[in-house]
Amino acid sequence: MELHLPATLTHAQATAQLAQWSAQLGSLQGDPLTLDCADLQHFDSAALALLLELGRRARAQGSRLQLRAVPARLHDLAVVYGLESLWNT
Repeated sequence: MELHLPATLTHAQATAQLAQWSAQLGSLQGDPLTLDCADLQHFDSAALALLLELGRRARAQGSRLQLRAVPARLHDLAVVYGLESLWNT
């Protein structure tokens, strides 16, 4: 399954984005969850929280989260928060 992050993902959008994807996440059944981050331009730490939650949900279904086209600023933010493991989930 592949999902695409929107251009803006801040605290104001993160909960709604997760709710929108929740039904789709129930059908992983061990297939990898690929998250395309190419469109992401404006974000805050809520984007990391969303990635953590997606990774947890994927693992709960015997799957894994794969990130694609991660913006350098998002990677840097993950490093600041000690979340480099997001790239190895």
